[in-house]
Amino acid sequence: MDVTLHLAQDPEADELLGRSPLAALVGMLLDQQVPMEWAFKGPSTIARRMGAEDLDAHDIAAYDPEAFAALLSGKPAVHRYPGSMAGRIQQLCRYLVERYDGDAEAVWRGAGTGKELLKRLQELPGFGKQKAQIFLALLGKQLGVQPEGWREAAGAYGEPGSFRSVADITGPESLTKVRAHKQQMKAAKASGG
Repeated sequence: MDVTLHLAQDPEADELLGRSPLAALVGMLLDQQVPMEWAFKGPSTIARRMGAEDLDAHDIAAYDPEAFAALLSGKPAVHRYPGSMAGRIQQLCRYLVERYDGDAEAVWRGAGTGKELLKRLQELPGFGKQKAQIFLALLGKQLGVQPEGWREAAGAYGEPGSFRSVADITGPESLTKVRAHKQQMKAAKASGG
């Protein structure tokens, strides 16, 4: 995995997301209740605070929980809820260590179909169906992970030319389109439509 992503809108953070499967998974996990850029900048901040160039599932899983929560809580905090998100990140990393020997890319490596890959993603702690479908669409659209039926498994997020989620962000212009789509969806929900 070595592509250029534009999710954090920060060159250093985006570079890490493009080369590190675990950083991409952690960014996706953090992407709730905070602006997307903040969420996807989180993995870079965590790595820097751990004195590393990348995230390591074994290191994070073994980290003292209180110390890891403090690491995420430092200014600026990695998330609006740094303590609970620290626990979620450690839970994800423990799962990756137990199930995939700490190799995040193994989650999608060798998945024969989109349906199988979606199932694997939904098994990850903190990944419900929507988050799993968005990440599946990101893998397919930007990271070249395209098992048979991946678009169908990703649902609407897999549609070509759509601007629904992080899977569709390739720069500032597409970020604006995704934000506009999200505002339309929020407005439709608020008006009961």
